Amino acid sequence: MTSPTDSTRDPYRLVVLDMAGTTVADDGLVEQAFSAAAQRLGVRPGSDEHARQLAYVRATMGESKITVFRHLFAAEGEDEDGDGGEDRAQQANIAFEEAYGELVDGGRIAPLPGAREAVERLASEGRTVVLTTGFARTTQDAILAALGWQDLVPLTLCPADAGGRGRPFPDMVLAAFLRTGAVEDVRRTVVAGDTSYDMLSGVRSGAGIVAGVLTGAHDKDQLARHGATHVLGSVAELPDLVARAEAAGLPAAAARAGA
Repeated sequence: MTSPTDSTRDPYRLVVLDMAGTTVADDGLVEQAFSAAAQRLGVRPGSDEHARQLAYVRATMGESKITVFRHLFAAEGEDEDGDGGEDRAQQANIAFEEAYGELVDGGRIAPLPGAREAVERLASEGRTVVLTTGFARTTQDAILAALGWQDLVPLTLCPADAGGRGRPFPDMVLAAFLRTGAVEDVRRTVVAGDTSYDMLSGVRSGAGIVAGVLTGAHDKDQLARHGATHVLGSVAELPDLVARAEAAGLPAAAARAGA
């Protein structure tokens, strides 16, 4: 077993990657699916309410979708027992998942350039790669099937697989750490994503490398402000970053050559 004094020279054997916006092109699909779901619940497209809700969806990209809908719809649907609000949020979430699924089935989903190659290279170097999402399991499986990625990685996780809490909580990263056993020290985990919530979940998990990518929802300043140790143009650059950090034998924060 590695002693605490030399743990920074261990390899980064666990890599936890977000899907939409990081390895999978979003192309506005989340916003389109949200708009369809909101319309089913009586929110008129182009209205002030729709604009306010859409702004919140953009700000919370990466968060578990049911959590977003609880914020947007639960309070206004409250009844005396409080059950109506949750029912309304669940209705919105189901409508969103159905709308997103229709977009996926319509061929509106594609991998980001170099994403599959990056995953395959990381795996070939002996690293365990896990794909995570804020979507429900049915939607995640539909995306994987549409891309032909069902066997690309040994483990995929959605919030329900980690006790129900999605980002910005660290639960999915920690679930990957516990379920794979790929590393002994969580600091030898790599987390990559395109949103502020991805960065927060990585930081809160204790991951050694928390890499933001500029192919999705949030810009460099937002990613850095929420804890990114590095900001990359795309996930295609991640294998080289990990290799450099590993070769340097230093904690990620001190090995910012790729930042």
